[in-house]
Amino acid sequence: MALAARTAPKAKGKDSVATIVLSGNDLAFLSAEMKAFGERNNLPFFIRDAGNVAASAACLIIGIRGQENLGLNCTGCGYNSCADMVQALENRVDQESPFAGPNCILKMADLGIAVGSAVKTASLLNIDNRVMYSAGVSARSLGFIPKCSVAYGIPVSATGKNIFFDRV
Repeated sequence: MALAARTAPKAKGKDSVATIVLSGNDLAFLSAEMKAFGERNNLPFFIRDAGNVAASAACLIIGIRGQENLGLNCTGCGYNSCADMVQALENRVDQESPFAGPNCILKMADLGIAVGSAVKTASLLNIDNRVMYSAGVSARSLGFIPKCSVAYGIPVSATGKNIFFDRV
């Protein structure tokens, strides 16, 4: 799955994707952070997802250094140029938000393609999985993927019943 994310196509061939596979104690840390974030921010789905991560065999984290721009001045980030986005980053005050922005829209597309490639690979191997925004937020918070502005987690399981189905 990590290999599929790594080799997925990237805009202009510029790789800004980072991956890490978490297992064992790292899963426990991730699950605990997800639960704490959900409690702090009144987001019950973080708490539900934390239970899934705790019950998983492993969790692939895929992040993107979305603030690396491509110099295309496409304005997809909401700024008139890549230079304006970089300037906005320099003036940004971190408010401990789930993700750090602004981000290059093409880098966000790269992240989506990488995530899609990873879950396609899991599907081909019959590995139960679920893409989780919550796991990515918590992995960033714990520093598992430094310099990544956005991330998603993909916990995996191989049991008699899909643990990511019929969630409450």
